Amino acid sequence: MAGAEAAPASGLGATLETVLRHAVEVPAAALVLAEIFVLLAGVVSRFVFHHPFVWSDELASILFLWLAMFGAVMALQRGQHMRLTALVAAMSPSWQARAQVLAVAVPAVFLLLLLPWARGYAEDEWFIETPSLGWSNIVRAAAIPVGFLLMACTCAIRLLRFRLTDLFVVGAALAVLAGGLWLGAPALRGIGNWNLLVFFVGLLAVFVLLGVPIAFAFGSATLGFLLCATRVPLTIIVSRMDEGMSSLVLLAVPLFVFLGLLIEMTGMARAMVAFLASLLGHVRGGLYYVLLGAIYLVSGISGSKAADMAAVAPVLFPEMKRRGSPEGELIAILAASGAMSETIPPSLVLITIGSVTGVSIAALFTGGLLPGLVLAVALALVAWWRSRGEAKGARAPLREVFFTLAVALPALLLPFIIRASVMRGYATATEVSTIGIAYSVAAGLLGLALSAAFGWRVYTFDWRRIAPMLLETATLSGAILLIIGTATGMAWALTQSGFSRQLAAAMAAMPGGWFATMLASIVAFVVLGSVLEGIPAIVLFGPLLFPIARQAGINEVHYAMVVILAMGIGLFAPPLGVGYYAACAIGRVSPDAGMRRIWPYLGALLAGLLAVAAIPWTSTGFL
Repeated sequence: MAGAEAAPASGLGATLETVLRHAVEVPAAALVLAEIFVLLAGVVSRFVFHHPFVWSDELASILFLWLAMFGAVMALQRGQHMRLTALVAAMSPSWQARAQVLAVAVPAVFLLLLLPWARGYAEDEWFIETPSLGWSNIVRAAAIPVGFLLMACTCAIRLLRFRLTDLFVVGAALAVLAGGLWLGAPALRGIGNWNLLVFFVGLLAVFVLLGVPIAFAFGSATLGFLLCATRVPLTIIVSRMDEGMSSLVLLAVPLFVFLGLLIEMTGMARAMVAFLASLLGHVRGGLYYVLLGAIYLVSGISGSKAADMAAVAPVLFPEMKRRGSPEGELIAILAASGAMSETIPPSLVLITIGSVTGVSIAALFTGGLLPGLVLAVALALVAWWRSRGEAKGARAPLREVFFTLAVALPALLLPFIIRASVMRGYATATEVSTIGIAYSVAAGLLGLALSAAFGWRVYTFDWRRIAPMLLETATLSGAILLIIGTATGMAWALTQSGFSRQLAAAMAAMPGGWFATMLASIVAFVVLGSVLEGIPAIVLFGPLLFPIARQAGINEVHYAMVVILAMGIGLFAPPLGVGYYAACAIGRVSPDAGMRRIWPYLGALLAGLLAVAAIPWTSTGFL
């Protein structure tokens, strides 16, 4: 969490925090492992033994909701829920401390208000029986009230760290806000859909800008709207969250996160970078092309932009600096490459967009390769121009090129194995990550055996890192899935209010036909991407805008590529784009150093995006 931190926990609070952390981390790690084995067993039973386990998907779905809730608790414990901290960082230390209190207090209020409704929702599921296993559905639905209770306890323990004066100021402000909304409820109901501005523009913007975790900002705005402007029971929030987080397609999120960590741990990502560097390192500016190519290849494996950059930057940056590349230039092209690779499968945004809009994930995986290549070429042209004055490196001996190719070949094959497994029907988009995990584990263990037997340093496998990787997977997945859950509730509220129909009518009335719709979407998603990041933005607005695109005659896969690239530009564009600051943190360079140098790269990305938008074949030519 950014800004002034709370005092460290001590005494009873520290003991409770430690007990609660261990009570969550052990089952969360076990759940990640269980999901991998259940889905991999389903693939093996179906295509090796021709005797499918009919219960595998059902068991995976039950475990998945528990994983999502435990992961959300861990993200809260570790301060890793997505939040916007730019405004908080500019505040004075005293107001930073109050913003920290607000970032904990708002989730606490949201969870405590919904906890009784979550319990009632789970109890209602008692009488529903799962079709294959024959279990009561409360086994799955109980994850929601249990997760809410654990998160509420986490918030209560964290609030004990803060000063009483800060707690009083924030508590009084929230009480005044709640009282004003409650007293103004009749007036809010009387102004019709204008009340959406109060909750989904005003209240939401205030919470997001003041650093409240985005998932809880979404949930609190929806909660306030339902309480003050409607008579809808709050059970609907719980049921929509359940629906949003329970899509079996989203199982790919934790599995691809774990796969990305596994690729980095085994050294497969480093092997790919080493091969590209031996091939192009002697060309002037060649390491820029290596960076772009490495991000393109690694994105096809990890699905996580932060993991992509962390796998590539530490390998290339020292040599690039030695050749005279300014630090700001390195950060600029690293951040731009992150935006370029947003459509390269198996991007988590692609998986999310398929989940919330119903677009075929296999089609999205196929359609995402060429748009990413178009943007990579645009960035390479800028890199060529900017690197004219830099020194060339020594040409690698042909023997070294072939050696690094032999070492990198198993890693280079992995993206093709993943894609072929989906396209040929060996595994679904959800299951295919388990094939990648099994392949990577086998490569790492084989490399470890070769190192022990012959001293060959190829790949490795560090058993000590498995537990931290499982915990990191659960934490990141929980943060993402809670956003999807609360955003699904917000999208439902906006749809039921009639806003989606009004938005569709307004965009349909725009002059210029499908291209005007496309341009308006580009502008909207660049802005949304810079504020909300890709996944929250697409979960919230995807269900609203994709039907509008269909009415305008735009192919859904093409539209998906355009909006994803637009969000990527917003995500990595300073001063608001949080992806840019993540790139700076990974490269260990001040954000100021890259701020001036990134604009030509962003211009190239925008030109490439407009080319993709104007030429649908770039997205649909291989479908």
